[in-house]
Amino acid sequence: MSRTLYDKVSIGTLELRNRFVRSATWEGMCDEHGRPTSRLADLYRELAEGGVGLIITGYTVVHPKGRQMSGAIGACSDRQIPVLSSLPTAVHGAGGKIMAQLFHAGAQTSTRTIGEPPLGPSSVESPFYSGAPRAMSHQEIGEVVQAFGQAARRAREAGFDGVQLHGAHGYLINQFLSPLANRRTDRYGGSLQNRFRFLEEVYLEIREQVGPGFPVTIKLSGSDNLEGGLGIEDAVYHAGRLDEMGIDAIEVSAGTAGSGEGVPVRKGINAPGREAYNAPYARRIREAVDVPVILVGGLRSLPVIQGLLEDGTADLFSLSRPLIREPDLVNIWARDPAHRSTCTSCNLCFRPGMREGGIYCVPERKRRQKEEGER
Repeated sequence: MSRTLYDKVSIGTLELRNRFVRSATWEGMCDEHGRPTSRLADLYRELAEGGVGLIITGYTVVHPKGRQMSGAIGACSDRQIPVLSSLPTAVHGAGGKIMAQLFHAGAQTSTRTIGEPPLGPSSVESPFYSGAPRAMSHQEIGEVVQAFGQAARRAREAGFDGVQLHGAHGYLINQFLSPLANRRTDRYGGSLQNRFRFLEEVYLEIREQVGPGFPVTIKLSGSDNLEGGLGIEDAVYHAGRLDEMGIDAIEVSAGTAGSGEGVPVRKGINAPGREAYNAPYARRIREAVDVPVILVGGLRSLPVIQGLLEDGTADLFSLSRPLIREPDLVNIWARDPAHRSTCTSCNLCFRPGMREGGIYCVPERKRRQKEEGER
């Protein structure tokens, strides 16, 4: 029997109602302390009602020095657990599942944001960021490893169904993995095995805190899309090691903010041939692991996604911008498989998050306002 996109599917112990994932998206809907507002809970409820099988939160900061943008979720203190619980409560009430994405920006932040020079694996300038960060000491590495574990524990206590590590897009975990950002000569740098060590310690600390049955997943870069950076062979090695250690799923992305045309959120996804730009990386990783692989990047139409399922490229499929435009897109596709996402890939949706305290689709809102004005 052939697999379909609306099959039930499991990630570890977690059963999902279909293969559609809302990929982690910075929403800008938390206060200055990282506490989610009711707007964020309402957004997640709307996504769950719209049919998404799994929602992954916008990046959830695990340590104060790992903040990047305002309005992000925080999980740095036990005091945040009660308000964090509002998010799984909203999603579960609508029949959905939700994971918290655990995040540390590393060198991809600023002194203005965190009050001191950013931290990174090495004090070297890189296309990942402007200026050289301060290289982390062994003590600081240990503190961040523990911070990831404690944040995972808080997510579990708040009622989340699992966690996802952000190991992509030039943030701290990806910085340790990449030879372009990691020039260390100690046990955290040099060889593939040594560059993997930080991620290995983070994963083991999380498992220590949440136990064997709680789903732990990762967003992993298939490539930095930068000369001298992490490439697909490195990514296949990292994915294989994680599979051996017990990771429950791997979401495959690529690129960093400095990757030119190879950035994570590309524009001009206006035809089926421009969709699924990370599919070659996902296919290579899928061949190397036994756990479910999730593909993200430019997915806009059901026939393309179904084809990627049938040819074994991935097991689940992750969307971000299309669900900002159409939160009920998964339900729309169930009714009308020929429907193509109306997302224009303009990336204007992220600007209101910085200016107005919450993302939304700018062209769609203008269209609605025009229709209302004409009535």
